[in-house]
Amino acid sequence: MKAKDFDKKFNENTQDIIDDLDLSTIKRPNQKQRRVNVDFPSWVIDSLDREARRVGVTRQSIIKLWLVERLEGNLANKSIERDFASLAPHAGR
Repeated sequence: MKAKDFDKKFNENTQDIIDDLDLSTIKRPNQKQRRVNVDFPSWVIDSLDREARRVGVTRQSIIKLWLVERLEGNLANKSIERDFASLAPHAGR
């Protein structure tokens, strides 16, 4: 199928385009998985397991979720700090 025909089919939104895609080659940017090993004290593992059971997910899922939340929060805070710093008057000018 030519790109022009695919674009028309997509834009008209009257037919499903999924059969026209090669899903075997899909890659998500910045989503490559890498394995790491981390040692935690027993009490941390027990706490993680309790929280994972409470939420209904695996230990690995709760660790990933919390790490991502923390990292995203830190990035958001740094962005806000940068924005604020750009508004503050600079000393010595």
